[in-house]
Amino acid sequence: MKSNLFKYPFITSFIIALMFSFTSIAQENDASNFRMMFNFKTVKQDDNSRLLEVSFIARNKKDRKDKIPVVDTEIKFYNTLNEKEVLLGTSTTSQEGIAQLILPESHNYLVDENGYINLIAKFEGTDALDEEEEELSVKDLHLELNLEEIDSVKTVIIKAFTIDSLGVETPVEEADIIVSVQGMLSKMKIKENYIEDGEFKFEFPTDLPGNENGDITVFSIIEDNDDFGNVFQKKTVNWGTFNKQVKEEGNKLWSEAAPMWMYIVLTILLLGVWANYVYTILNLFKIKKEGKELLSSEE
Repeated sequence: MKSNLFKYPFITSFIIALMFSFTSIAQENDASNFRMMFNFKTVKQDDNSRLLEVSFIARNKKDRKDKIPVVDTEIKFYNTLNEKEVLLGTSTTSQEGIAQLILPESHNYLVDENGYINLIAKFEGTDALDEEEEELSVKDLHLELNLEEIDSVKTVIIKAFTIDSLGVETPVEEADIIVSVQGMLSKMKIKENYIEDGEFKFEFPTDLPGNENGDITVFSIIEDNDDFGNVFQKKTVNWGTFNKQVKEEGNKLWSEAAPMWMYIVLTILLLGVWANYVYTILNLFKIKKEGKELLSSEE
């Protein structure tokens, strides 16, 4: 005996299509169709604390635009030296797949004989995801940003050096440096050059806009350096320009007094509404009068 389901071909077709749809979605979301992107970086911040950050993203092998953050996974950060491994802390990935750990300036790292801090970020894996691990090594770079007026010339002076275990400063021989200022939405690059023998100096532009007080925030940035990773410093200085002249404008939509055309249009509309009311009332009286006349004529 045939199933009653086949008496209704439309329902049968719908169920089969739905099954294929779920199968297709399951195949697309299968972990085997994604490549795991586990990226580890370190940033020495302007207060000399160190940020450790992991970006954990699954990217579709066929459609690279299809990226899924790996959320709520525990990432462990270690500092290693030879066979010694010290747990620095743990962090859980956010909705964007980002896990961060900030270590204070006062933290004492294990440092090898060449002055490198060896760091490891590790995800221990689950039933669905394999273990992930990435290691990087950086030297502790000291970056100084000085904003001075020398002979009435606004000058940016950047110094970069390392300090060994004996407290001896060694200038950085060469490193790319970016100088930016804070804009409304993002940083605006104003100079890109390289530090040579531990120092870089240049004349600051005199026509950059600041806030209402003329203050402007300046950044010195070293990015993705093989030895130092990412390092930045920032300072705020009163070197920006600000035009305090207020231009008088006519009435606008957002001002307290509206434009004249708006008053005219509103008056015409209101007159039209009231004219319609008056016209309707007059017609009602007219209809009532004609009704009375018809009744009296019939009598």
